[in-house]
Amino acid sequence: MDKREFLRLSGAVVAETLLSKVAPAQTGANNVEQRTNWAGNYTYRAEHLDVPANPDEVRKDILAHSHAKALGARHSFNSIADSRDEQISLKHFDQMELDTKSRTVTVGAGLTYGQLAPYLDSRGFAVHNMASLPHISVVGACATGTHGSGNRNGNLSTAVRAMEMVTASGETVTLSKDKLADNFAGVVIGLGAFGVITKITLEVEPAFQMTQVVYEDLSFSQLEHHLEEIFASGYSVSLFTDWQKHRATQVWIKQKAAPGISASVTSDFYGAKPATRKMHPIADHSAESCTEQMGVPGPWYERLPHFKMNFTPSSGAELQTEYFVPRARGYEAISAVEALRDQITPHLFITEFRTIAADELWMSPAYQRDSMAIHFTWKPEWPEVKKLLPQIEEKLAPFGPRPHWAKLFTLTATAVQSQYARLDDYRALVSKYDPKGRFRNEFLDTNVFA
Repeated sequence: MDKREFLRLSGAVVAETLLSKVAPAQTGANNVEQRTNWAGNYTYRAEHLDVPANPDEVRKDILAHSHAKALGARHSFNSIADSRDEQISLKHFDQMELDTKSRTVTVGAGLTYGQLAPYLDSRGFAVHNMASLPHISVVGACATGTHGSGNRNGNLSTAVRAMEMVTASGETVTLSKDKLADNFAGVVIGLGAFGVITKITLEVEPAFQMTQVVYEDLSFSQLEHHLEEIFASGYSVSLFTDWQKHRATQVWIKQKAAPGISASVTSDFYGAKPATRKMHPIADHSAESCTEQMGVPGPWYERLPHFKMNFTPSSGAELQTEYFVPRARGYEAISAVEALRDQITPHLFITEFRTIAADELWMSPAYQRDSMAIHFTWKPEWPEVKKLLPQIEEKLAPFGPRPHWAKLFTLTATAVQSQYARLDDYRALVSKYDPKGRFRNEFLDTNVFA
């Protein structure tokens, strides 16, 4: 069975309407046809979808509806980007402007990292990190605290220096740390609650080359004693597991490199052995879609993500869940979840462990806490996964888990809110910009404002 047929059949094995066939977002106002996110697990309920061409049209769309929400690249797995009334697609906002003097780039809200990265690299610059998928929009990723990996790397939002936004009153404002001081840390991961972002400005750095080396079969016993050293072994490090045999099936180490110099591959990495062929995180998937490995040097944006821009990312028809826990207790958290291995594995494609540096962004899952993210890529089996999530969350409860805002979780509002020390400040700031709750939706009302 080839990959295309596999994805088609996987997407067909669905209960109810949860995993309807993936369809591109429809264009034009007042469109009520069914529209789904990229994985097909969520059907948007908004009655209208508009595709404005400029901020003035965004303003008109906002003022014409009681509730509105920006729609990015549709890579969220829950209702965070949905609205009871109006969705606003920013796909026409595709400008990029590099300021070499200030080392910043200003990006339109419709741009993905896959579009931004080659533009920056061709001009000698880079962003500090990328997520596993380059297909996600820059604004959407930053608004939800999406991340890459690396002990010293903050999530993607930590690169944000300013944003242009249309507020609930129709005013276009530019927000920055210079203007907002400490409050800027409250709007960066804004969850779409402050307004519709039309531009975002990121800090950039000189472009660099990278290598990527994969090792196989790392015992969890090594993590018990060497977790810090293992995750410090590269600029960006990811571990994958199917939760069987007390081991990580693969270790992906991404390292900065001198141009043209291949990586040095050790014959023994804490007991793991170097892969002899290019790997996909999911064992039975083709590695064609994955970024180059085997220690071959290449541009940063062709190594930091796991998947190439011009291929279907990850598995395609899937569900995703992710929890942030303190990095210092990472092994304990892994061991707690491992107790559920036989319940998890039948419904799992793969789990990934990554590390993220602490930051000061109020609604960041890594707020003031060096973190490990435990990420689950599930088969499209929501009824079974939905029963599993509370069990996983119970195992992680002693570690204060913070779920990724754009992925699936069943934690109570109380459990989620208890993890955010600046939540009251965030709510107050949202009320300042959106006093009538025009940008509130079911997700925010349930998880943040309940």
